Amino acid sequence: MLENFPLNLSLFNAVHGLAGVTPLLDAAGIFCALYLPYVLVLALVFFVFKQGTTKERMGVFLTLVLAAIISRGIFVEFVHFAWPVARPFAALGFTPLIGESGASFPSGHASLFFALSFMLLAFDRKWAYWFIGLSLLNGLARIFVGVHYPLDILGGIAVGFVSYLIVKKLVRPDRFRAASVPATPTALIGEETDQNENA
Repeated sequence: MLENFPLNLSLFNAVHGLAGVTPLLDAAGIFCALYLPYVLVLALVFFVFKQGTTKERMGVFLTLVLAAIISRGIFVEFVHFAWPVARPFAALGFTPLIGESGASFPSGHASLFFALSFMLLAFDRKWAYWFIGLSLLNGLARIFVGVHYPLDILGGIAVGFVSYLIVKKLVRPDRFRAASVPATPTALIGEETDQNENA
């Protein structure tokens, strides 16, 4: 169905058309499509354990888990059930570089990792930017290996962003980083004033 959108198909052909050009590029694409997600998960585990207090660690962990459940476990599964879209290799009749099954739109990987990436914005923007970049790389790689269309990835980004907004509204994750946020000059001045008054 998505192959009927000219721009979507053109972009897919442009990216997937690079597959098979060189073994090195194929290997890099397969690694980023299959194994980069494991690297991101391990990085998230490290991020959770580097938080300062037990409350912060549990808060960050539960917030990320909730984002994963809403994005991958609810939104993606509902769309896959209600509107199943064939993957590019099934619709266009070619052999992808990796094995994959299930519906194509939206990308489960993109939905999950962009939800987590956006959620990290509430805790650490530097980490969030790295995760957004690597999630984009994973999405591009999954187009390259032939298991997703560009619209699948864009749909996953949208699902991830909506999931982030829902979790942010429900949980208010910024409260879990309060203890680790550096004091601002204004706050420091206020503290000094209070101490002088008490003295």
